[in-house]
Amino acid sequence: MVAIASTQDAAQVQLCAGLSDDDSARVLKALAFVTPLYEGNVITTGQTALEFSQSVANILAILNTDVETRIAGLIFELPLVDPANLATIEPLFGKEIHELVIGVRQLMRLHGFTFTLPQEVMRGKNAAQQAATQVETLRKMLLAMASDMRVVLVRLASRLAALRYFAEQKLENDLTCQYARETLDLYAPLANRLGVWQLKWELEDLSFRFIDPVTYKRIARMLEERRIERESFVEVAITRLRSELADAGIKAEVSGRPKHIYSIWHKMRGKELDFSELYDVRAFRVIVEDVKTCYTVLGIVHNIWEPISKEFDDYISRPKPNGYQSLHTVVMAEDERALEVQIRTNDMHHFAEYGVAAHWRYKEAGGSNFSAQKYDEKIAWLRQLLAWKSEVADAVAGHEDSRREWLEKLKSATLDEHIYILTPQARVIELPNGATPIDFAYHLHTDVGHHCRGARVDGVMVPLNTVLKNGQTVEIITAKTGALNAGPSRDWLTPGYAISTRTRSKVRAWFNAIEQQETLSTGRGLLDKTLQREGKTAVNLEELARKLGFSKLEELLLALGKDEFSLRHVEQGLHDEEAVKSAPGDTQQEEAAITRKSRPSSVEHGGKTGVLVVGTDGLMTQLAKCCKPAPPDPIVGFITRGKGVSIHRESCKNFAEMRIKAPERVIQTTWGAPAIETVYPVDIFVLASDRQGLLRDISEIFLREKINVIGVSTQSAKAHARMAFTAEIASTAQLQKALTVIREVTGVLEAKRQ
Repeated sequence: MVAIASTQDAAQVQLCAGLSDDDSARVLKALAFVTPLYEGNVITTGQTALEFSQSVANILAILNTDVETRIAGLIFELPLVDPANLATIEPLFGKEIHELVIGVRQLMRLHGFTFTLPQEVMRGKNAAQQAATQVETLRKMLLAMASDMRVVLVRLASRLAALRYFAEQKLENDLTCQYARETLDLYAPLANRLGVWQLKWELEDLSFRFIDPVTYKRIARMLEERRIERESFVEVAITRLRSELADAGIKAEVSGRPKHIYSIWHKMRGKELDFSELYDVRAFRVIVEDVKTCYTVLGIVHNIWEPISKEFDDYISRPKPNGYQSLHTVVMAEDERALEVQIRTNDMHHFAEYGVAAHWRYKEAGGSNFSAQKYDEKIAWLRQLLAWKSEVADAVAGHEDSRREWLEKLKSATLDEHIYILTPQARVIELPNGATPIDFAYHLHTDVGHHCRGARVDGVMVPLNTVLKNGQTVEIITAKTGALNAGPSRDWLTPGYAISTRTRSKVRAWFNAIEQQETLSTGRGLLDKTLQREGKTAVNLEELARKLGFSKLEELLLALGKDEFSLRHVEQGLHDEEAVKSAPGDTQQEEAAITRKSRPSSVEHGGKTGVLVVGTDGLMTQLAKCCKPAPPDPIVGFITRGKGVSIHRESCKNFAEMRIKAPERVIQTTWGAPAIETVYPVDIFVLASDRQGLLRDISEIFLREKINVIGVSTQSAKAHARMAFTAEIASTAQLQKALTVIREVTGVLEAKRQ
């Protein structure tokens, strides 16, 4: 009993290492709380929930994490034991720990998906590249899901605890291989990127042990066979160097540098080396106070042993892009055996082991681009925060403000402006923040987006404008091809439905294509009726289109459908090959060709004027023909006898005379909201140097600006053409735009509204 009690006391001391008395009490309270709840519960790995949670918390204690992280490591299995326990966490342990547990459970939920990931994505001729891209995206997703980076630390610790248990029990089955593969693909690289080397190396070695036990045992056996010899050799070298440094008055820490089995195998495979050719199997590290001493030690090392020049790297004067600094040299001992030596300062060592030296960029395959660089910078910042925690852990003990500052920075750290969503087949999709199921559908395939009719998020039906969150699984429900309602909705172009520019452009393209087909159909109908009326149904339509100035029939049909080309041109083209090329001076024919009937929505035909008289639209009004006002011209009313209120522009000369004669009949008027498509007739005057095709060029501008010309009058004298147009406009802004373009026509001297 005494031995058991001692063991329990030792475990509790380890669990609370580095914490204040108050924080230690909180950890022990959490342990006491979960112990009876975990009793008899076995998790997926086969380990009891209590043993597993204690193992996780102990790993977090070794990492010198704060009290909240350790408590989260103890209790995050509670919701799995009984979902109702989740509601008890916040009242007992606080909101912060409750959020940590929820975050860890979210990451744990992805565990099942990642098992099938490599098989699902490795298809096609670029299968390996696709798989690597998907795994990398999933790594990003795991970090992006954790708004508090302590969640990732708990997840890494939980994975290490599982692998340790497998190793202790000597389990080798499909489950251990799945865990090992997932760890090498996802969690070991994450530990590497965050600089948590203590976890990284052990995760790699344990995973390698289950994935390739034969190679693992072979390398372990080679290391063991030479362990005594190697350790003896290194110890002799260290003793000699310490003696030389002491004689030189240099204070230094000299120690053997551990070499891990997975790293040895990785280097043997990558550089195609035999075990005997590895320089760094026999290695040690020298840590000194300042940079100057680093070079002094280097000189002493090279004086004791013969250096291999090609194996020397000065990362102090030329740091690696990720900021890593150290002196690396390989020397040949007296017995012709190589020895690797690393020399660095305390700051450099701390930076390399816990700081922002992101070794993963050269350790892991993959190119570099601007996006990756931005991502790397954010990773580096996160690692700085983690390193800062280690550096100030002792200094700020008891200083809650300093601790809180670090905690808030760590919790607010985010990696990018994207979210990562899973398909039901565990494929990871990267979308912009705020994306909806519609964005997700169009990212999968344009046809999936067009036929999208609903979405399930984590198995629950949701509206299509639901904002997606990291780690959710989305399934798109589509309409059958050819169904009546197949196709996107115009609502998807309104705010809130699609955040992606790519999605919105594809929806617009769909409707543009539909509108074009409708326009073509309208144009075809108009052309067919004209051909029937003229008795020319057997005419070659492609030839007719070319005769009328179009490169192909479709362009003619579109122009007719948009009402941008007069059917009179078609009629003339059917009867006279030269009809569209009017002879010089044949102005009557040209004038007739460009004029059209007045629109039914014109105020000339009873369309509502949109004028408010003293704030109401209930009075009878008519627009004066002398000045033809149109919105938003400044207007004024004049009460007539028997014809209601006559509306004039304020600058109208006729109105100025009437105001003088009868000021009492002047009444206040303003423009209200006109009816949809209401148009107003205005007079336009153009003065230009007379030339062939002038009228046609000006009329084309009216067509492009969708201004209906209902009257034209032209006069030519002394090489000048004076043109008067009556046009129907929706507003003066539309008219001003057309006049600006007309003034740029060759030969035009003046263009204005009358």
